[in-house]
Amino acid sequence: MRLVPNVSGDRLVIEVAEARIDAAVAIEFKERMRDLIKDAPERVVLELSKVGFLDSSGLGAVVAVMKLLAPERRLELAGLTPTVEKVFRLTRMDSVFVIHPAAPDVQRAAL
Repeated sequence: MRLVPNVSGDRLVIEVAEARIDAAVAIEFKERMRDLIKDAPERVVLELSKVGFLDSSGLGAVVAVMKLLAPERRLELAGLTPTVEKVFRLTRMDSVFVIHPAAPDVQRAAL
């Protein structure tokens, strides 16, 4: 599971450099994220523009990371592909997460 972290001011942007977050990688995803967010700032942005597929295990892993950060820090999402966005919308998780169209928009919103 390739996750690329980038600290930018008051936030940690983590790019998921994989095409899928599914049952085959969900546990590894959570473990890698746990390591990356250990000393993270208040805002953590998960950049998902390369992820074309997310199943229920992948969604569960993303939610688990959100819970690991709470309540002091928050997990935001950026760059959802149409298929991944549909999963968040159908499960109504789009009302739980702050979702940005793309990571650059996150940077502009922070100014």
